[in-house]
Amino acid sequence: MSAMTFDFLDKKRRARRNAEAGMPAPSWGGRLAVALVYPNTYFHGMSNLGFQFVHHFLNSRQGTLCERFFLPDPQDAALAAGKKPALAALESGRPLADFDLICFSISFENDYINLPRIFDLGRIPLFAAERGERHPLVVCGGVTAFLNPEPVAEIMDIFAVGEGEVLLPVMIEALLEGGGREDILRRLALLPGFYVPRCYRVIYREDGRVAACQPLAGFPQRVRRQWLSDLDGTSSRSFLFCRDSEFASMGLLEISRGCGRGCRFCAAGHVYLPHRERNPQGLAAEMDAILPFRNKFGLVSAAVSDYSRLPELIQAIHQRQASFSVSSVRIDSLDRELLSRLIDCGHRTLTLAPEAGSARLRNVINKGFDESGILDCVAMATAAGIVNLKLYFLIGLPTEREEDIEELNLLVEKIHALWLAESKTLGRLGNLSLSVNPFIPKPFTPFQWAGMAPLSILKARSKAIRTRVGKLAGAEVHFESLRAAQLQAFLSRADRRAARALIPLSRGENLRQACREAGVDANFHIHRQREKDEIFPWEVIDSGVTRQYLWDEYEKGLRGELSGPCSEKCRRCGVCL
Repeated sequence: MSAMTFDFLDKKRRARRNAEAGMPAPSWGGRLAVALVYPNTYFHGMSNLGFQFVHHFLNSRQGTLCERFFLPDPQDAALAAGKKPALAALESGRPLADFDLICFSISFENDYINLPRIFDLGRIPLFAAERGERHPLVVCGGVTAFLNPEPVAEIMDIFAVGEGEVLLPVMIEALLEGGGREDILRRLALLPGFYVPRCYRVIYREDGRVAACQPLAGFPQRVRRQWLSDLDGTSSRSFLFCRDSEFASMGLLEISRGCGRGCRFCAAGHVYLPHRERNPQGLAAEMDAILPFRNKFGLVSAAVSDYSRLPELIQAIHQRQASFSVSSVRIDSLDRELLSRLIDCGHRTLTLAPEAGSARLRNVINKGFDESGILDCVAMATAAGIVNLKLYFLIGLPTEREEDIEELNLLVEKIHALWLAESKTLGRLGNLSLSVNPFIPKPFTPFQWAGMAPLSILKARSKAIRTRVGKLAGAEVHFESLRAAQLQAFLSRADRRAARALIPLSRGENLRQACREAGVDANFHIHRQREKDEIFPWEVIDSGVTRQYLWDEYEKGLRGELSGPCSEKCRRCGVCL
């Protein structure tokens, strides 16, 4: 790379850091140095609340410092013209190899394909077996670490299986004790919540299925996910404020974690159990910490409208003369009071997730509301002045038939008629938008036994929806890339042999080409229906939810039977035993 190019990128790094507010840069000297890497761009990384928490926590400790690394922006990658600049820390400009520990925060499986490039730019071997004492230890956290760590198990030294508030203090103390690389890894592997892949041997059947995942002598059979029992007393909010992120205009504030609704397709609804809420008094203090930087709060929750003390929380926001935003609301818990407050805060768009068009299919996925509830919600929102509606649907769900797609189209037409009539009354035509995504069967959900629908079926479903919605005035439909969804399914469900496919994927080869080069059968992992007793690659992790519960829910789903939400006395799934 030329000196001119390096100077340009260094100036951009400094300008980006100088534009941030909320937290001073850490100082070097006598502390454990942690490189916190988000395997995507700054824009995406700084939109992630978990990433910000880890950065804040490590820099709040006397014995540690933490600096951030991101994938270069696309225009910067083009500027480098194929050269290999070493990754530079945002805070100090130091290279990745200068740090004692590299901590990846990974929330989305498709970001795995950026790992080879990050290691290459950082001048560090990609695979754990090729790294030695002179290299930093590499740990992976984030939800992918306790969904299915196996596709990157040959890359990471350690996985933090669970929530950072519990695991980070333990991990840092173990590292500060010192010792050689192997000593540290063995100590961590014996502690709850740390998965060290080299301490486990995977045996495969002749047909490619996992026969066993055997721990080496002395290590636990499975690694139990760790979670925080009480959210109060910890902070989960925006600590750094910048212009270049999805939520630049607001400070994010987590109000609850987990969800007890039990939607059968939803990974977050199962791997973040049990459902926990933060106390409004504690949230008020968090708001006061955000207010010097932003006057709008982005409320973070699996379902904001399910928060049991929402009126009290909204009153606290109102008292601070601030506004708030929500990403989406549940159709069956939206009321006029919340709607009125959203409109007062400037909301003119409402995001709703019917997920499926037919009542039968909504029962299969355990959504638990009928068409009249959906239409009543739309009518209430549009009459109140919401001019833009965004609707989320899934296609390719288990048991889905052509009739379900026809009912989806009919439902959208009914929603459109209500929305259009009210728009005319208001004298303003907004936008009705459908976001349609292929269903991906995720680990630790009742649908983990199902296969992803073939591309031919998904293409036919997409065409049937596009043809009908395209005729509706003011309506538009957006489909997730089927190939991107297929890649996500592969990376969500594959075993540790999949790591070899990441290198060609990072070069831009398609999934079929990459799997052929790596000697992996993509269809085997993506589309195959699993047997009841098949061992899953991810079952080296113990999520806390029992396999029997998940299987029972799967069978109930196939029969179209509903299950009730969690309650304080609920003991069905095993988490609260």
